[in-house]
Amino acid sequence: MAEPRPDEMEFYKQEELVQIDYTPPQTSWMRTPVDFRPGSWIYPAKARHLEYLGLANPREWSPLDEDWKLPEDWKEIIFEGMRERLNKYRSFKLFMDICVRCGACADKCHFYIGGGDPKNMPVLRAELLRSVYRRDFTLAGKLVGKWVGARELTPEVLKEWFYYFFQCTECRRCSVFCPYGIDTAEITIMGRELLNLLGLNVNWVIEPVSNCFRTGNHLGIQPHGLKDTLEFFAEDIEEVTGIQVEIPINRKGAEILFVTPSGDFLADPGTYTCMGYMMLFHELGLDYTWSSYASEGGNFGLFTSHEMIKRLNAKIYAEARRLGVKWILGGECGHMWRVLHQYMDTMNGPADFLEVPKSPVTGTVFENAASTRMVHIIEFVADAIRNNKLRLDPSRNDGLRVTFHDSCNPARSMGFFEEPRYVIKSVCNHFCEMPENTIREQTFCCGGGAGLGTDENMEMRLRGGFPRGNAVRYVQEKHGVNRLACICAIDRATLSTVCDYWAPGVEVTGIHELVANAMVMEGEKERTLNLRLEPIERGEGVS
Repeated sequence: MAEPRPDEMEFYKQEELVQIDYTPPQTSWMRTPVDFRPGSWIYPAKARHLEYLGLANPREWSPLDEDWKLPEDWKEIIFEGMRERLNKYRSFKLFMDICVRCGACADKCHFYIGGGDPKNMPVLRAELLRSVYRRDFTLAGKLVGKWVGARELTPEVLKEWFYYFFQCTECRRCSVFCPYGIDTAEITIMGRELLNLLGLNVNWVIEPVSNCFRTGNHLGIQPHGLKDTLEFFAEDIEEVTGIQVEIPINRKGAEILFVTPSGDFLADPGTYTCMGYMMLFHELGLDYTWSSYASEGGNFGLFTSHEMIKRLNAKIYAEARRLGVKWILGGECGHMWRVLHQYMDTMNGPADFLEVPKSPVTGTVFENAASTRMVHIIEFVADAIRNNKLRLDPSRNDGLRVTFHDSCNPARSMGFFEEPRYVIKSVCNHFCEMPENTIREQTFCCGGGAGLGTDENMEMRLRGGFPRGNAVRYVQEKHGVNRLACICAIDRATLSTVCDYWAPGVEVTGIHELVANAMVMEGEKERTLNLRLEPIERGEGVS
């Protein structure tokens, strides 16, 4: 059966999507089949990308097909893969055994809140995998089967795995509320790894991974394309400020290697954030370089397998070694920082050939990066502002009323709560928070992370983005908010759609776009335009 194209799908009306039915189906969850309706699933990975990466079972297929073209020994492959991971990852074994199904996480997932499907309750999504584990890896399951929640692995179960493990953004909000500390995102990662063994992948993840292997970034940008893009940005910067900024690429001996997600190169509003980086580095006189080989900070391996995480992360450090830099500075990205913060040391590190990062601007030593040797740009800039190393005019952002979205990976997984707020308040006069239960540790996801930000599953993206969109709409109506700031490239892309749908009139921005607008640069001309080439609505005073 042919796959539906996004432009052939119905337009989803708000009054329809907000009519959420939380009534469970009449059949038990084990006997309720998956409904692959348009807008709720993602196109499978294309064979050529699987072949390029050396992944299993490359072929052309569709989830709408009755025959998924699985290997003859597909069950043995799954069981062996599960056995290997149970032995390798103690956390996986614990998460399979200790859940008491208390339901504390049940209403915490944005997909369940926005869709009402019980299998998107984190506890039940995990049961999709646990039930097979119980049947074949526990004595009770082997003896009494379904009476202890065990079930046989069948093609229908695989369809559930594919459908629901790619309706989880691995945001970890559910883990905040779990009394046992179960990380359902890790269960999703394991489920995807097992699917990966059979070639059951989604193209919006695998194609960027393949591109990253071939060109060094997810978008397949060639070195000359990166150079041309940065030069275009430099021209826009000169139009706004009258200043020509330098673009160092592949420069050996620089002090700092700067790495940022490729979404900053080609996708608005990330492009304005990228221009903000360039202006900032020029103003601080930073001795840095871009790399055309490690031109991607993001790591879609996090959405594929632990092995893929390691393979993609390695290129950043290989390039740091080749260029002879002292340490690495990273841009606004989500999964890049979760990988660096939680997986780097085990998989690729420690990076002993680099130095512990020390700001050449303030002298601050970033002891938190003593192992990874990589600093997040938000902490680097917060430190520069705190030490009065930037001249700022926040009134240049007076036309903006800003709220902040805590991106799941930098916030929940890394603890970046105060630094972004400190920077925003330093460069903007009008800032307000969204409701308390939607920010910081309890932040809602954008609905398109973990490789779900494509168009063919638009209904699920809009449903998953509903909790965040609803919170944005609240501060829009109460406080006149017209700009949503965040420090993640995927968020900037997917939240633009979420805001257009749930809170029309609110635009999305990276924080360093706001920093660049407020920054008073040495030798600049009179600033009348912001980085979007819009007239600045001026306030008074320069701080």
